[in-house]
Amino acid sequence: MDYNRLVKECLKNIPAAQKQLYEHFAPAMLGICYRYTKSIRDAEDVLQEGFIKVYKNLYQYRGEGELGAWIRQVMVRTALNYLKRNRNYSNDLSYSDIALHPVTDDDPEVLLNAKELADLIRQLPTGYQTIFNLHAVEGFTHVEIGQMLGIHEGTSRSQYSRAKSLLAAWIERKQTVKETKYGGK
Repeated sequence: MDYNRLVKECLKNIPAAQKQLYEHFAPAMLGICYRYTKSIRDAEDVLQEGFIKVYKNLYQYRGEGELGAWIRQVMVRTALNYLKRNRNYSNDLSYSDIALHPVTDDDPEVLLNAKELADLIRQLPTGYQTIFNLHAVEGFTHVEIGQMLGIHEGTSRSQYSRAKSLLAAWIERKQTVKETKYGGK
């Protein structure tokens, strides 16, 4: 696919090009949006809003780097804004430094499929889920996360650590249940 041509045509508001851009990137971007929300419906709302921003701001894409990476950035920022302004999430966006559970460095070696892991991440409190996704999945530094969310770098680090610990505990519990149910590893 010739992304440069596609971008130029989208900038000219050619509906066929806009449709092609959407159809090419929407499935992957929906997955990104879903990582930050608790339901597919909310993820679809974020996706829709994100693509409106993509079309509106496509002139800012300079052709440097991958178009998909640029669209991904738009989707992540759109998801964060959605979480901040949506009542269902804004109350859950807590970035306090209060320990909700013990933090450990234990990493149980358990094989989970991608769907099981994604489902566990989605069960994290929204603040933990957001920071975990931004750091572990998207690759943002804690300094960048702090700037995006308006929190201290140390808060991002501690929330990420707590998210990892909570996931590790859930994975360990899930493995124990499997071992009990199926009689060993």
